[in-house]
Amino acid sequence: MSHDPKYIRNFSIIAHIDHGKSTLADRLLEYTGTVPAPKMREQVLDQMELERERGITIKAKAVRLSYESREGTGYTLNLIDTPGHVDFTYEVRRALSACEGVLLVVDASQGVEAQTLANLHLAREHNLTPIPVVNKIDLPIADVARVTQQMEDTLMLDPSEVILCSAKEGIGTQEILEAIVARIAPPQGDPGAPLKALVFDSWFDPFQGVIAYIRVVDGLVRPGLRICLMSSGVTFEVSKVGVFSPHMRPVPMLHAGEVGYLTAGIKDVRQVRVGDTITEADRPTSAPLAGFREVRPMVFAGLYPVEGGDYLRLKEALEKLRLNDSAFTFEPETSAALGFGFRSGFLGLLHLEIVQERLEREFDVELLTTAPTVVYRVRLTGGALVEVDNPSRLPARERVVGIEEPYIRAMIMAPVEYVGPVLTLCQEKRGVQVGLEYQQDHRIVVTYDLPLAEIVLDFYDRLKSLSRGYASLDYELIDFREANLVKLDILVNGEPVDALSAIVHQDQAYHRGRQLVATLRDLIPRQLFEVVLQAAIGGKIIARENVKPLRKQVTAKCYGGDVTRKRKLLERQKEGKKRMKQVGRVEIPQEAFMAVLTMRGGEGGFRGTKGSGEA
Repeated sequence: MSHDPKYIRNFSIIAHIDHGKSTLADRLLEYTGTVPAPKMREQVLDQMELERERGITIKAKAVRLSYESREGTGYTLNLIDTPGHVDFTYEVRRALSACEGVLLVVDASQGVEAQTLANLHLAREHNLTPIPVVNKIDLPIADVARVTQQMEDTLMLDPSEVILCSAKEGIGTQEILEAIVARIAPPQGDPGAPLKALVFDSWFDPFQGVIAYIRVVDGLVRPGLRICLMSSGVTFEVSKVGVFSPHMRPVPMLHAGEVGYLTAGIKDVRQVRVGDTITEADRPTSAPLAGFREVRPMVFAGLYPVEGGDYLRLKEALEKLRLNDSAFTFEPETSAALGFGFRSGFLGLLHLEIVQERLEREFDVELLTTAPTVVYRVRLTGGALVEVDNPSRLPARERVVGIEEPYIRAMIMAPVEYVGPVLTLCQEKRGVQVGLEYQQDHRIVVTYDLPLAEIVLDFYDRLKSLSRGYASLDYELIDFREANLVKLDILVNGEPVDALSAIVHQDQAYHRGRQLVATLRDLIPRQLFEVVLQAAIGGKIIARENVKPLRKQVTAKCYGGDVTRKRKLLERQKEGKKRMKQVGRVEIPQEAFMAVLTMRGGEGGFRGTKGSGEA
């Protein structure tokens, strides 16, 4: 096969959730003969059981297709399949850096959604050629004319360039392949220059070490070459290079413009970061590729084993999981209420959910996950700035000058009739309106700046329910802003329970405190002494509930007689309860923690986050 870049095309498929991205990838693999018909199955690129079950892409994939055009010319097409959920936008950006064009897929029944718009902006940022595709034209409710008009009005795309297809039925597959060859530019690169390659994903193999997915921009890479990772400066010797078709297939070398993988006996996946540049150690390139930045977790939660004896098993499981997910972080922490566990960092709620589910499935560890929180920047009296990812670690109130919280820019697309409820929800979540645009097809695009902490509660579920499922959401992190935030503590008989501490806005503290103590009152079993539940900000109690004590009928044996006898027995019981309260500890059952933490996850806002924009 020719290595001439003019016969190579690198492209990606981008779409809103459930618009048919994975099914279209299946058809392209099938049509080009990359996967033989007997071995064909749905979502062939999504090999992880969790991906197939949820219908989402979690890890990026790259696959090489061989296609002969109608003129009889042979082409190498590299399809880079990306995770499209908003949690993984950074990986999507890096994967798009490896392409020259994209297939922009839109559902013929649902039309343009928030993630479609966000994805197209990303593609245009990278100067990629978009090929508009209207999928699912075989559906009885497909409205091709309306969706094509939407693409012209909302996305500014030429309707004459739109390709109609049904990925399920295989209609329009050849037209798409011909458009890729005709419209997407071949890769530019200097084969004689020093090696310059972009890492757009990596994963760990127990036998070969780290496998880096790369796009060669200049030069070539072959086994035996000494390479350098430019962000860290570490050097390795390449042991193997190859391509995916769709399974790993070694090749003698990868040339400028090609996409494939390399192994070099790298033991730690954190050394091979997404967006890094690989060059020759002996003949380095003058400057790395633009855009590398370290991925930082934005959502934090405590992971604790339900059984205390499973701590070491959980630690081992987390270490194994991190081998294939460098964006996930963890460090040991201790909670007086929950015992030994780990403070873990995630890119977003879906990422948290996936890690939690993989730990429970693949490693059989039963977990208790504390309510998710975000990273706060705290300015102290001496001028120092500290980052706090756990409410229980917030410095004392007298030392704090100000607290900043992360803000996101959210873009919500919904039918016009739901504009009122959508705006009300955003205002309730302390949002600042940035824009409101009416589309020609009776839809609105609302842009709001919102605190990330409000999104990780019940925002997405409430948005879906108030819009009857029609609203779609996309967001990106923008900055940190100062807010009037306070630490809310829950006290049980005067003792703070660290696992239930939270950082909340001053205006919401009273409502949240009342809600928490009321829930705990119903969940904590009655003791032989009274249990006092309090919500406090600093030294000020803002809510209180009592769990009444169990009482033995000590006067049951008194049939009449002097009343002082009964009073004496009751006084003695009272004294006993007082002593017991001083020495007795309240055991909070695991179910109470689970119920409270789930409630703080947002009355269900902690589940089913798939819909917040997986492409």
